[in-house]
Amino acid sequence: METYTNSQALFHQQMSQSKILTLLSDFGNNDVYVGVMKGVIAQINPDLQLVDLTHQIPPQNVAAARFCLMNAYPYFTIGTVHLAVVDPGVGSQRRAIPSVGAAIAVKLAQGFLVGPDNGIFSGITSKNQVITAVELTNLNFWRTSQPSSTFHGRDIFAPAAAHLASGVSLQELGKEINPETLVKLDIGECYETTTGVAGCIQYIDYFGNLVSNIPGSYVQGKTWSVNVADLTIPGCETYSDVQVGEALALVGSHGWVEIAINSGNAHTQLQINWQDTLQVLFLQSC
Repeated sequence: METYTNSQALFHQQMSQSKILTLLSDFGNNDVYVGVMKGVIAQINPDLQLVDLTHQIPPQNVAAARFCLMNAYPYFTIGTVHLAVVDPGVGSQRRAIPSVGAAIAVKLAQGFLVGPDNGIFSGITSKNQVITAVELTNLNFWRTSQPSSTFHGRDIFAPAAAHLASGVSLQELGKEINPETLVKLDIGECYETTTGVAGCIQYIDYFGNLVSNIPGSYVQGKTWSVNVADLTIPGCETYSDVQVGEALALVGSHGWVEIAINSGNAHTQLQINWQDTLQVLFLQSC
């Protein structure tokens, strides 16, 4: 691999004074994997501002990563680079197997995305136009030309993200690909019915709240309830609208309809899981 000169290092430092690089993974905090990625980034540019979104994504759960990235993305400044590594297909042949996902970097109006092309970015790209997408084929921006078959986060994604956040252009990182070919994760669509809106559970948070794929705008100004798993759960404004231990539905801070238990865990208590279906029912006025 090339050894970067002092002038190149200075260029990176000057270009990155205010650049933010976020990190998201399913690595957890018990092992050194996250720290190792940060070490690789620091070797390239120790002045980048690193923000840990989360490293507690359930193992191999690309849908959870998609949701978290989609909801974090709007809160960062223009030019932020988002590095995401939830990569069940790591080590497999990449672009030849679209479901596995290539190693990619994507440019949007507000920032950049770096990670596997396995649908992890599809929540963001469904709401934001992709300007340019590249496959990370330029070995000069990898940590090594012989990356580990199990740790592309260290050897490909982290160095590419660090270089990108340090002023390297997207086009330098690899060959351009058609944004239309990027993998889209199918989490199901919500749709209107004669009595309300049908959807499914797209995320379960740390508290056990069950987040649906139904936007809160559907229930704004309406009297409503949720029907799920043979239960009817009232639509509320706050957790305190029901007694401790009771179930309720409300619009969470993320803007989606969710099911919760006041001071409890809806996931364990109601035995409702990822992709389970539900319906929002609008109540008719008397």
